[in-house]
Amino acid sequence: MKVFKFGGASVKDANAVKNVATILNRFPNENIIVVISAMGKITNALEQLTDAYFFKKGDATSVLSEIKNYHFDILNQLFENKNHPIYDELNNTFVELEWAIEDEPTHEYNHEYDQIVSMGEIISTKIVSAYLNEKNIKNEWLDVRGIIQTDNTYREGRVDWQLTQQLSSKLSQSKGVFITQGFIEGTSEISLTTLGREGSDYTADILAFTCNAESVTIWKDVTGVLNADPKWFDETKKLEQISYQDAIELAYYGATVIHPKTIKPLQNKKIPLYVKSFIHPEEKGTVINELQSPLPIPCFIFKVNQVLISISPKDFSFIIEENLSDIFNLFAEKQVKVNVMQNSAISFSISVDNDERKLPDLIQTLQKQYRVLYNDNLELITIRYYDQATIERVTIDKKVLLEVKSRNTVQLVVKNA
Repeated sequence: MKVFKFGGASVKDANAVKNVATILNRFPNENIIVVISAMGKITNALEQLTDAYFFKKGDATSVLSEIKNYHFDILNQLFENKNHPIYDELNNTFVELEWAIEDEPTHEYNHEYDQIVSMGEIISTKIVSAYLNEKNIKNEWLDVRGIIQTDNTYREGRVDWQLTQQLSSKLSQSKGVFITQGFIEGTSEISLTTLGREGSDYTADILAFTCNAESVTIWKDVTGVLNADPKWFDETKKLEQISYQDAIELAYYGATVIHPKTIKPLQNKKIPLYVKSFIHPEEKGTVINELQSPLPIPCFIFKVNQVLISISPKDFSFIIEENLSDIFNLFAEKQVKVNVMQNSAISFSISVDNDERKLPDLIQTLQKQYRVLYNDNLELITIRYYDQATIERVTIDKKVLLEVKSRNTVQLVVKNA
């Protein structure tokens, strides 16, 4: 069994869906689980729909209408037969969404978010599965909610590995092509959760682990894993091979080509991960595997919209273990992830993403016990396999507010000078 993952960009329109068929035709008679994200930027649109429904920010009906029109435009370009069953199937799905937003919310925001935003993957996989069958790429549409199971941590479900393994046993012995959803999974309460934004990569790896797949391939709009984001650097280089360890480090620090949780299940079973181009599928791409070798060139990761929070006791006593335990518990409770941290005798500094839904509440809670200062509109620059020249290169016209170095990695929180 192989596992393929296609993200939103690879199914963003009718031509992109046709390209998925072209790629799958390169693998005749293979057993493949195909994990597919929501189309294009539909996850963003569904987030907007959720906010309009829950917070009354805008007109939910008009937002849903735009989402519906987007998908039916793709359908009309893919299917000549307008009486194809996919039309009724998709229309019924949207009727369910319309009913859902007619009533007042009955659960907290994160629960409602998962139920609405997850529909992007349901819709995209139904369209792709129907089109592939139309083009004689026979496949079975698979509801991932019946396989991957998590607890009830909405927007970041924690996988029940034992139960997921049991539910995957039949799939691991199956033959053929299966089209399923990334990002979403089921719970014991006949509900669903999501794995967090960009969680489709993680879905692919969960399925690869539980089905003992021979490999995972993530199809991207780049030729492989690059040493820097082309948005930030004019000249980038493709990495032919990366060790699991380096891949984990790069993903943790924010390399968007790989989801942070992606590597662990693969490393545990030594399943190679390929990152390849859906634009040029014939090219080799990058392989991530167990072979240990340091990367030959520095790798740069940029995260913008950062907030640097400095926390110190109000009486200027030492920051000690009890303080740190209390601080970390608050970060976990508010679901705010730490990107980099540093402590001195009387203060503790942390850089985090500026999440307007989570951060104000965290800061307000911290201020009850601590003195809290913060700077926003910052950048976090991480360099793996750095040297002084690379540090100087990225800090031109920047003021460094925090610097943390280890043997192979440096992280810099900076602002424009």
